[in-house]
Amino acid sequence: MRIAVTGSIATDHLMTFPGRFTDQLLPDQLDRVSLSFLVDELDIRRGGIAANICFGMGSIGKESILVGSVGDDFADYRSWLERHAVDTASVRVSDVHHTARFLCTTDQDQNQIATFYAGAMSEARNIELKPVADRVGGLDLVVISPNDPDAMLRHTDECRTRAIPFVADPSQQLARMDGADVRRLIDGAAYLFTNEYEKALCEEKTGWSGAEILSRVGIRVTTLGAKGVVIDRAGEEGVHVPCVPVENVVDPTGVGDAFRAGFLSATAWDLPLERAAQVGCAVAAHALESAGPQEYTLARQTFLDRFGAAYGADAAAEIAGHITCPNP
Repeated sequence: MRIAVTGSIATDHLMTFPGRFTDQLLPDQLDRVSLSFLVDELDIRRGGIAANICFGMGSIGKESILVGSVGDDFADYRSWLERHAVDTASVRVSDVHHTARFLCTTDQDQNQIATFYAGAMSEARNIELKPVADRVGGLDLVVISPNDPDAMLRHTDECRTRAIPFVADPSQQLARMDGADVRRLIDGAAYLFTNEYEKALCEEKTGWSGAEILSRVGIRVTTLGAKGVVIDRAGEEGVHVPCVPVENVVDPTGVGDAFRAGFLSATAWDLPLERAAQVGCAVAAHALESAGPQEYTLARQTFLDRFGAAYGADAAAEIAGHITCPNP
């Protein structure tokens, strides 16, 4: 099953300020703020939702095709992804922009000052999916994850035109899109991914009830944080899947992307929906225990042991033949 994942590709520059931002702000000077913070730590991490999903799929043993737009500073990042079973040949390289960047400074009270530079991501709207499909011999599923909004709509429209099943995963771009765009993005999707808040926002923006949305998509997957995942399909009772227990939460960044990576991989292996959600939860647990969305490592036997402890030996046996992590 050939899965193309469209969406953002970025690097995160995360800095730590040992003081408090509020101590530096003068109430009577807020109309002319000019501040510089000397930080103690800088972490540069690979990120971007589409890249995170592809990394997770590769880590569990499923190849994927990354589709997005980057700058000519992408070479090292490209090499990293290719070492993790990601096909990057359809990534577009901008002639004028750098790869998207997220710059964030956090103080000792966990307050943050952040800036996002879209950069080359704004050119993703120029990417057509047909050349991607022609290069790899056809596409079985296209993931429309957060990206330049015009790119998301273009990819969705092209999937409908070419009868390619697609995943609608609007995530944080829901806040930017109006109702007409959200309806255009999700109508006809084979899968719709949201968290609990985004589920309600989808209904509010589209004007469609939960039942109406279910009538317009194949499968609706709603992540519930620590409460797990719910899978809904029109005319059927919803399926709830609990999370894999996590003892040491390190960083929630990219956990949703890791879940999607596991779910999509299991879907490609033609596993049942409940099992796919369980695989997603297991990958997400590893991501939650790591600092950064692409810093976790999956070892096959450890993954299967943990999966079996959470969901039972029979469930672990069902997925064992598919799990081909690079690490034993």
